[in-house]
Amino acid sequence: MSSSYKINNPDGIYFLSFATVGWIDVFTRNEYKEVLVDSLKYCQKYKGLEIYSWVVMSNHVHLVVSSKKGDLSGTLRDFKKFTASELIRRIKSNTKESRRDWMLHLFSKYGTANSQNKNYQFWRQDNQPKELLRYANSFAQQKINYIHNNPVVAGIVDEAKHYLYSSARDYCGEKGLIDIIHFE
Repeated sequence: MSSSYKINNPDGIYFLSFATVGWIDVFTRNEYKEVLVDSLKYCQKYKGLEIYSWVVMSNHVHLVVSSKKGDLSGTLRDFKKFTASELIRRIKSNTKESRRDWMLHLFSKYGTANSQNKNYQFWRQDNQPKELLRYANSFAQQKINYIHNNPVVAGIVDEAKHYLYSSARDYCGEKGLIDIIHFE
């Protein structure tokens, strides 16, 4: 993996994306999106995660984040590990989940194909972080606009601020689900 895809600056602000294996549309149900929201809030409170922008789509997440503690890689590792196990647990126990067997089969297939896993793999292993301060502020604004417009481009909402699982409303003067730091 090239150094351009690593978190090299512990004090940097990064744009990053991560997706479910096989781009499985897990986050079509709010209860699964809430696991991510609650976990991001936990990471803010206890791990020093600073969130500037975010969105949860059906099979991936985009974030602009940094770490007060200088351990963004560790925080993201823990976030992905916890959310993977919690989401698998919830999918297994959700008897009303019509896609349960199909999703578990795919997560198991990806898990057994990866020597680092025992049973299931939920997240792809790449984040492709891009440090924003290496670029002009226009690049950072472009990434934030990209994050906020994801639900519009996907046809979920007509206006970015109408999508609940995003920081777009925070940038429109309204209150979103997660406290954010406005990127200047």
